[in-house]
Amino acid sequence: MFKKQLAISGGSTTVPQGIAKSWPVITEADEEVLLKVLRSGKLWGTRTPEVVGLQEDWANYVGVKHCLAPQSGTAALHMAVAAAGLEPGDEVITSAFTFIASASCVLHHNGIPIFADIDPKTCNIDPKKIEEKITDRTRAIIPVHIHGLPADMDEINAIAKKHNLLVIEDACQAHGATYKGKKTGALGDMACFSLNGSKNLSGGEGGLFVTDNDDLLNSAASVAMFGEIIKSGEARKYNASHVGWMYRIQEFSAAFARSQLRRLDEYNAIRKRNCEYLTERLSKIKGIKTVEVPDDRTHVYFMYRVRFDPHEAGYDIHPRKFREIVEKALYAEGVLVGQSERAPVMAQDVFQKQVGYGKGCPWKCTLAGRKVEYVVEDYPEAVSLCNDYTLVRGIHAPNGLELMKAYVEAFEKVFNNLDEAIDAAEKVSHNPAYTCELFGGIF
Repeated sequence: MFKKQLAISGGSTTVPQGIAKSWPVITEADEEVLLKVLRSGKLWGTRTPEVVGLQEDWANYVGVKHCLAPQSGTAALHMAVAAAGLEPGDEVITSAFTFIASASCVLHHNGIPIFADIDPKTCNIDPKKIEEKITDRTRAIIPVHIHGLPADMDEINAIAKKHNLLVIEDACQAHGATYKGKKTGALGDMACFSLNGSKNLSGGEGGLFVTDNDDLLNSAASVAMFGEIIKSGEARKYNASHVGWMYRIQEFSAAFARSQLRRLDEYNAIRKRNCEYLTERLSKIKGIKTVEVPDDRTHVYFMYRVRFDPHEAGYDIHPRKFREIVEKALYAEGVLVGQSERAPVMAQDVFQKQVGYGKGCPWKCTLAGRKVEYVVEDYPEAVSLCNDYTLVRGIHAPNGLELMKAYVEAFEKVFNNLDEAIDAAEKVSHNPAYTCELFGGIF
């Protein structure tokens, strides 16, 4: 077989420059709703038309009774943790592989995050690893629908029911995904979504909190509004009942998200088509492990993840080094690849050093129930994933199969020339795939 010289060693680039278009897709309809807000003069407040409309639209879309729209997905998670009744030193279990907000939201309310390892097939929290983490201080479980694939919610809900725990879905990356016919957001006691500009449903910035429970709604609303309890139809009393925050979303973000919501299913379908094409083609290449989607759920592909296996490819190289070599070669070919989470979340300094709010709070607080340490090696599946995965960007609208075909060609080219890639990568000291700019600064 004729082998083309790799771009990393001086050959031509496979993916045409400029072919990959950015996200989100902004239309004239989006521009018009933002101008409408500006012209209305109603730019802030708790009951502005676009905020109220977004909350109603999203509740109807998900299939739940209530929705609140705070300023971020992180704020939504904190509201949920607070609504769960978390007290200082209480514990919440979440995934060992996730963005830090899934755990830092617990710290925000003086609680202690506890981590469970992941299922290597889905890369979501492994239900079999949860029960051993439960103590008398555990109050909730936060399963994360990582990269847009729902977690094993039946098993998780059964564990929560057995131990009288609340379930808070971190659906920040899973807008519109389904599990056994129900949308994410309707699978637990509460759920949280992000409207960050990178997400499947973009508001620029913003978040969404949903629940069917009236009491949880009221508690979350109070946290988001300075700790005040504001009843519908009554005048605001400006009296904080407890410590609260100011988590209101802006009217512009709400309006933009509402406009984008009208095209969410269409855009998700494009992601699905693009990623299923990649899976069908890349799964045939030795050394590449593609995404596995169980039959009982749908994936909305916030990001498309592949894993590299050097031994299957015929090389006795550590998986992390092999992955870095392949990333460098793919990036040189024009494929937008790189990692977001580069280690299990508990490996970050905030958990290893446990400085917290100063002097070790909440871990060393007198109200903490026990000593908690985070040993990264206790989460072997999350460690393994961080060694060998990469994310492929550009799988969103308006990009289509033309770009996906170019990506596949680049993957095939690199894996047909791995000896050359290994030799050339040793001479490349800087890997541009590891810059936030590649992902628009979203990580």
